[in-house]
Amino acid sequence: MSQALNTLALHGGQAIFPTPLKRPDWPAVDQDTADQLRELYLSRDWSFNCPTEQEFSKQYAADHDAKHGIFMANGTVTLESALTALGVGPGDEVIVPALTWMATAMAVHYVGATPVFVDVESSTLCLDPAKTEEAITPKTRVIIPVHIFGSMADLEAILVIAKKHKLSVIEDCAHMQGGKWDGKGVGSWGDIGSFSFQQSKTLSSGEGGICLTNDDKLSELIFRVKHIGYDMGQKQGEAATAPPEGLICHNFRATAFQALILKKQLADLPELLKRYNKNRQIIEEQLTAAPGFRLQACGRKAALQGYYGLVFIADQEPLANVPRALLKEALDAEGLTIAATYGPVYNHMLYNMPKDSYRMPQGGCPVAEHQGTARAFFLPHQWLQVDEESAAKIGQMFVKVALNAQALMAATPSV
Repeated sequence: MSQALNTLALHGGQAIFPTPLKRPDWPAVDQDTADQLRELYLSRDWSFNCPTEQEFSKQYAADHDAKHGIFMANGTVTLESALTALGVGPGDEVIVPALTWMATAMAVHYVGATPVFVDVESSTLCLDPAKTEEAITPKTRVIIPVHIFGSMADLEAILVIAKKHKLSVIEDCAHMQGGKWDGKGVGSWGDIGSFSFQQSKTLSSGEGGICLTNDDKLSELIFRVKHIGYDMGQKQGEAATAPPEGLICHNFRATAFQALILKKQLADLPELLKRYNKNRQIIEEQLTAAPGFRLQACGRKAALQGYYGLVFIADQEPLANVPRALLKEALDAEGLTIAATYGPVYNHMLYNMPKDSYRMPQGGCPVAEHQGTARAFFLPHQWLQVDEESAAKIGQMFVKVALNAQALMAATPSV
């Protein structure tokens, strides 16, 4: 062991980052967009499916290999609109992964249906196809695979299962802007793709979301749902055709300001993801010397992996029994604060739904609760913007903690 890795900073050694590494500024801003926002403000053409919204929606859909894009206020109402367009309602069940942000499940509650929490794969932390098929009942209508953190759900396997059981698929791509599965954009594989542009995402407009689809009829229904019943070809105040009887429509509109903020980010996204993937590779190469730590696996057929963040999992020896809080304390002391994942939806304090309003298959979701929570560490995607030297040092933090696992436990009598 090199001298630099010999003693943990927690135990008095020199930190990998003696001066704590500065988190890159986020969201990205630029003067050209600021100037365009001023022009847009003065134009008064701010909403009602205005040209700025249409332009962004078309480009985003094209960049993800989809025919239609329907821009909205956030990535929760996109999921609700998708479920509504598919006719999901009371008495129906929708399969969702246990490990996701609670919006995936809440959208199911919003339409009166029942979420069914299914366990995730240990490697990707995404919806487990085998467990998904086991959870299907005559009430199942939709599967919602979530491309979580820094991986993609196994779309190939899930789509085969959906076709076999005549189910619809909504891809929750809130974490996966720009990602490509087997060369084709995420969000264009299932019946509908749902994206979020919330403040922390790789593409950010503070709030915002979009649905993608290749189905003309679904596109029309989703648009009506988000735009108080108007068809996409109708001007505000000039409705010419009515929405289908019983279709519950809302005002889920976003504005031109959000669309404009996203335009340049979208143009810059491929280069940003190349940088992210390069730094992930550097970190992963370092981890080969860190026994006990592994990275959440990329999607099996990821051609261009998108990121909400990197997840490090400490579920192997010699770290398997080291308390997660102790590992975090040691990592933080090396000069970079590591976050936690948010864990299974049904354990989150903000998910206040009664237990009889959702279902879990027999056996529960042990992978989501253990590897995806109790042994997981989260590094937000912004850190993947750092230079290559800093990326290597991030990997070295984990190497240092892993190599000092015995000393870490020995110095903590209460463990």
